[in-house]
Amino acid sequence: MAKSQSFDVTTGVDFAEVQNAVNQALKEITQRYDFKGLKVSIDIDEDEKKLVLAAPDEFKLTAVWDVLQSKLIRRGQAAKNFTAEEAKPAGGNTARQEILIQQGLSSELAREVVKHLKDAKMKKVQSAIQGDTVRISGPSRDDLQEAIALLKQHDFGVELKFENFRSQ
Repeated sequence: MAKSQSFDVTTGVDFAEVQNAVNQALKEITQRYDFKGLKVSIDIDEDEKKLVLAAPDEFKLTAVWDVLQSKLIRRGQAAKNFTAEEAKPAGGNTARQEILIQQGLSSELAREVVKHLKDAKMKKVQSAIQGDTVRISGPSRDDLQEAIALLKQHDFGVELKFENFRSQ
């Protein structure tokens, strides 16, 4: 029986690194002169996969998001996996903004990955959606590397990760 190779395509962030980036951003913000004495917060909700930023006004909120983005990128978290919602006024003359975190492929995105591979007419490579990942399998590693190169060339709006390389 011929050996089969496979790997999984997924996306996401490392919440430990996100927590470290938030801590670094808060430390920098509290030391900046333009934020002295202001109430600024960044909260992480891992269950709902979002960050909640709060600041006195939208201008300060934008500055907080810029600082946080730089810390996230420095810690190796792809900016594409964070989607900023529109800033909304909150109680007590403050503004709030939610940042959604892409963790795992959505069903639409998984279908787009599979469709992209099928449109490329890679006959030896099969793909299957498995929850929030796409399993790609083929007879040789060369075919799988070709599939990875093809997926890296296309912009899906998130950073794709290629994991769980297996030989069966």
